[in-house]
Amino acid sequence: MATALPADHPERYALAEEVHARPPEMLDTPCRASCLAVLVEAEARVAEAIHLAKLCERFGMAAPARDATHFSTRLGDLRLKWERHGEFSSWTVIAAGVESAPFAEPALRLLPPGWLAGLPGRTLMAAHAALLPHTEPAAPPAAAELARHFEGDLVVGGEVAEGAALAYTDFRIHPDGCSRFLVLDRGMTPRVAGQLVQRLFEIESYRLMALLALPMARRQSPRIVAIESSLAQLTDGIARGGDQGSQADEQLLGELTRLAAEVESGLAASQFRFGACRAYAELVRTRITELHEQRVQGLPTIGAFMARRFEPAVATCLTVSARLHDLSERVAQASALLATRVGITRERQNQALLSSMDRRAKLQLRLQQTVEGLSVAAIAYYGLGLVGYLAKGAKAAGLPINADVTVGIAVPLVIGGVLWALRRARRRLHAD
Repeated sequence: MATALPADHPERYALAEEVHARPPEMLDTPCRASCLAVLVEAEARVAEAIHLAKLCERFGMAAPARDATHFSTRLGDLRLKWERHGEFSSWTVIAAGVESAPFAEPALRLLPPGWLAGLPGRTLMAAHAALLPHTEPAAPPAAAELARHFEGDLVVGGEVAEGAALAYTDFRIHPDGCSRFLVLDRGMTPRVAGQLVQRLFEIESYRLMALLALPMARRQSPRIVAIESSLAQLTDGIARGGDQGSQADEQLLGELTRLAAEVESGLAASQFRFGACRAYAELVRTRITELHEQRVQGLPTIGAFMARRFEPAVATCLTVSARLHDLSERVAQASALLATRVGITRERQNQALLSSMDRRAKLQLRLQQTVEGLSVAAIAYYGLGLVGYLAKGAKAAGLPINADVTVGIAVPLVIGGVLWALRRARRRLHAD
C-alpha cells in the first residue's frame, strides 16, 4: 500500500525526469550519423513543431507533443532524434551501415527531398560522423587513411572512451557544408558508442555557440578603446579643472553622462551573448573531459587543439566583457566625483546667494525702520493738525481753550500713540 504523501509540487515530476532527458541513442557499428544545430527564434518554434509533425506523418509515426523538448523515433531505415535547447534545436539522423567512402553518403541525404531546406531557423553547425570497426585495434590508422577521409586537412584526435575507440576530426567545414568525425570502434558497447558520438556533436555545437560572441567582441573592442581614451581625457580634465568654474564642470559632467550611456548601451547589447559564451565554453570543456582522451603519437588531441585554438577566442570575449564592466564602474566613479564637486560648487554658490539675501534683508530692514521714522513724523504731523482744528473749533464755540497750547501738549501724546500703534502692528505681523 502506497504511503500517503503531502500534495506534490507542480514541477516535481518534470524535475525528477530532467536527469533522464535527452538520453543518447544506442549505436551499432558500423553506422552513420549526421547532426544539425539550428538557431530558431521563439516565434518560429510552432513552425518547427509543425515541420517535425509533417515528417512523422509522412512515415506514419506519432508526432511529439507541442510542449516536448526532445523526441526520438524511427522513420523507415532512419532514426531521428530532435532536441530543443535554449537558443537552438539539434537534429540527429542515424542510418545503419557505412559505404566504402563513409562521408560520401551521409545519413542526412536519406531524409525526404526538400525537407531539410524547409526547416525553420538558420544552421550554425552541421556535422557527419562515421562509426567504423577498427580492423587493427593495436595500431592507430595511418596518416594516409586519415588524409583520405579529411581531404588532407590537419587532423586532431586520439584514443577516447578509455581506449575503447579512436576519434578524429579536422574541425573544418567541407564542401558539402558539414564537418566530419571519424570514430573507430575497438569494442564499445552500443550505449558507449552513442554517448561518444553525441559528445562529439555537442562539442562542435557548443563550440560554435560559444564563438557567436567573438564577432561582437571584435566589434566592441575599437569602441571600448575610444571610450577609454575619452574617459582618460575627461578624468584629466576633472583633475585640472578645479579652477575653471562651474560651467566647465557642467560640460564635463555632460560628457561623462554621454559616455556612461554609451557604455551601458554596449553592456545591454552584449552581456547576454558574453554570458552565453561563458556557459557554452564550460560545456565544451566538460564534454572534452568526458571523452577521456589519450594522445596518439603524431596527432594533437581534441582537448589540446581546443586549448590552443578555442580558449583564446573565449578569453577574448570574456576580456571584452570584463573591460565593459570595468569601464562602467570607472565612468560611474568619475561621474560621482565630478557630481560631488559640482554639488560643492553649487552649495558655495547657494551660501553666497543666501549671504547676499541676508545683507539685502538687513538693508531692507534699515530702510523700513527709516521709513517708519518718517511715517511717525508724517502721521503725527497730520494728527496734530487734526488736534489744532479741533482746538480752534472749540475756541470758536466759546470754550476757553488756547489752540497753540493744546497742540503743544498733544505733540508727545500723538507721537507716543503713533509709535505704540506701529509696534503693535509689527508684533501682529511677526506673530502671523
